[in-house]
Amino acid sequence: MKQVVVVMVIVLAAVVWYASQEEPVLVPLHRVSTGVVEQIAANSRAGSIRACHRSRLALPRGGRVEQLLVAEGDRVKPGQLLLQLYDREQQVNLQQADVEVQLAQLERQQRCQSAALAKREQTRAQGLAGQKLLSDEQLDRLATDARVQALACQLATAQVARAKVILARTQVLLDEMQLRAPYAGIVAEINGEPGEYTTPSPPGVATPPAVDLIDDSCLYVRAPIDEVEAASLKVDQPARITLDAFRGQSFAGYISRIAPYVSELEKQARTVDVDVLFVQPPAGAVLLVGYSADIEVILARHDTVLRVPTDTLLEGDRVLRFNPDASRLASVEVQTGLRNWSWVEVVSGLRDGDRILSRLDTVGAEAGARVVAE
Repeated sequence: MKQVVVVMVIVLAAVVWYASQEEPVLVPLHRVSTGVVEQIAANSRAGSIRACHRSRLALPRGGRVEQLLVAEGDRVKPGQLLLQLYDREQQVNLQQADVEVQLAQLERQQRCQSAALAKREQTRAQGLAGQKLLSDEQLDRLATDARVQALACQLATAQVARAKVILARTQVLLDEMQLRAPYAGIVAEINGEPGEYTTPSPPGVATPPAVDLIDDSCLYVRAPIDEVEAASLKVDQPARITLDAFRGQSFAGYISRIAPYVSELEKQARTVDVDVLFVQPPAGAVLLVGYSADIEVILARHDTVLRVPTDTLLEGDRVLRFNPDASRLASVEVQTGLRNWSWVEVVSGLRDGDRILSRLDTVGAEAGARVVAE
């Protein structure tokens, strides 16, 4: 009987002990390892792809559209004629100006030859006057005539110059009736059709361009970065470009320009516009001006350093490390280095191969809790 009582006491004690033990919590763990950690500055709002050269071309003179020589989407060469206004009157004016130049040149030729003849006659008269064969009055008359003829030659030369200026001005007016491509590119938009009238924009009033020309051989991303991070930016810093149109891909770039002023938009944080050029246009990817884009400027980079996911850090730079001997979580303070929203460099406090809690929102996962790894 005594032995039975002892056995019952032992069994009851075991039941009480097991009942007092908490159920282990099933937790996901992350194995600490080495990798790359970068300190980056990213745009605060979506940026967009822009062209290094984009011109909204318009004619300086108004008139009726005679010819439209390109269509939207056409590729053009530098100097290629895009649009032609009605210019027959200017063509006639150019012909008239050319004739005026020819007449002025003939007039100059006649006047200058007369001046040369008068000069020769004056020279011969001086010889005769030296032999007392010509009076002083006749010599004076011939000298005066030589000077008058010389002035007429100069006047005719000036008239030729004036006629050439008029011809050049007429040519300029004729050229203003033509719209040519200032560089190679693609025609993005055309406003106007043959037969329609086009007029230049009056001061202060914006009108649609006749031709919107884009040089898509040189593209960059302009995006705003918060003013707090802008102080760390420098021209030529490396950057990464990501596009919504090409998810899962990133393209190398570098800062080409930092705006010299801070933008203050209503209901928006103060930002600085940053331009990032593609190091090399992505092969096989057709980039369109206006695509939304994001940038990450690499401020610093450490290779092969101990790191943990950023979302595993508790307040005060602590992590919950798994103790395999006790099957419990322990709070460990770590010293950190570079960080971004994905990774944090661990300088001390953890070792390669340690396992830490990877999801802080796991119910019951806290320091001292008994856990079982998933």
